[in-house]
Amino acid sequence: MSSSKTDTEVIIGGKVFTLSGYESEEYLQRVASYINNKLNEYNKVDSFRRQPMDTQGVLLQLNIADDYFKAKKQISILEEELQAKEKELYDLKHELISAQIRLESSEEQVKTLQQDLNENAKNVVRLETELKKK
Repeated sequence: MSSSKTDTEVIIGGKVFTLSGYESEEYLQRVASYINNKLNEYNKVDSFRRQPMDTQGVLLQLNIADDYFKAKKQISILEEELQAKEKELYDLKHELISAQIRLESSEEQVKTLQQDLNENAKNVVRLETELKKK
């Protein structure tokens, strides 16, 4: 949304309208295009065309409102999925950190055990040497 007001002419249902808003001209044209697509979609239906103009307007409004509420519901579902994925990612990161800490601890234990093994091997050699001398 821009900070300055935009006025742009659009064609809706074959009539020229001037739309004003703080959105871009491209956005206002997309809105008009959406309305035109709905008009074209419904004008292909005989039962719609036979309705009085005010009824046609209400039917279009209902259809657009339906699209709006379905889009809102889809956004809500996607936001819930995103939150679930973010929680899963958070949990996985913590699991990874925990595993890294356990790995570092295990590596320290291996290092300590390796040093103990080396000391024990030296002691074995020393003791064998002492036994041979006796």
